[in-house]
Amino acid sequence: MTVVEICLDDLAGVRIAEEAGADRVELCAALSEGGITPSVGTVVGALRGATRIGIQVLIRQRPGDFVYDEDEVQAMVDDIHSLRVLHHGAGVTLGFVVGALRPDGRIDVDATRRLVAACGEAPVTFHKAFDQVPDRAEALERLLSLGVARVLTSGGAATAGEGADALAELVAQAGDRIAVLAGGGVRPGNVAELVSRTGVREVHLRAQESVATVAAGAPTAYDAGTRAVTSAQVVRAVVAAVGRDELDASTEGAA
Repeated sequence: MTVVEICLDDLAGVRIAEEAGADRVELCAALSEGGITPSVGTVVGALRGATRIGIQVLIRQRPGDFVYDEDEVQAMVDDIHSLRVLHHGAGVTLGFVVGALRPDGRIDVDATRRLVAACGEAPVTFHKAFDQVPDRAEALERLLSLGVARVLTSGGAATAGEGADALAELVAQAGDRIAVLAGGGVRPGNVAELVSRTGVREVHLRAQESVATVAAGAPTAYDAGTRAVTSAQVVRAVVAAVGRDELDASTEGAA
């Protein structure tokens, strides 16, 4: 079964993704800036609204690069500790999405080790900072040794489709030891081919569409504009494209 993960920053999107058949969400804030750690209230709301779907929370202290100083690493560790306690009593899996690099682009082992340790038994995904490493094969083994459960990657390319050959190599290297989560330009029209070409068993995408926030003729600029919301239609289309429907969704992909 191909696991479908939806990246989102709209709280209603958790319910929409679950009802449309996704297995897991990556919960963020400010996706327009590449994503940062969501608020405690957002995580509480996501856990309250989910009944089956796994929730992975992005831990990213700021936009920009992935080279962090001591204060930034400690802030992310503190965020993880604060959010982990919210899982008590929740009926779904809570995991975390982290990543840290050295100035030379290699995995920051010390920072990543601290972040993973803070997560305890919660599953950990290393995010697309992985696509900046100079040696993906070496980095995959390093992350495996650090206890990371999965790696989000487009194979070092702009999109997963363009990085399909590299993704296939990573899947072969990973075997059953660590999951390769393919993300970057994944859409209903290309996901089936991507899975077939690479052998990935997990895919990741934003499934959002823009909607107007107010009717035309709003009295001030602050009242007008658009916002991104998760589209049930896109989620359903991806789920169907990988040979499933909403009834096939399971909790296996939540870990």
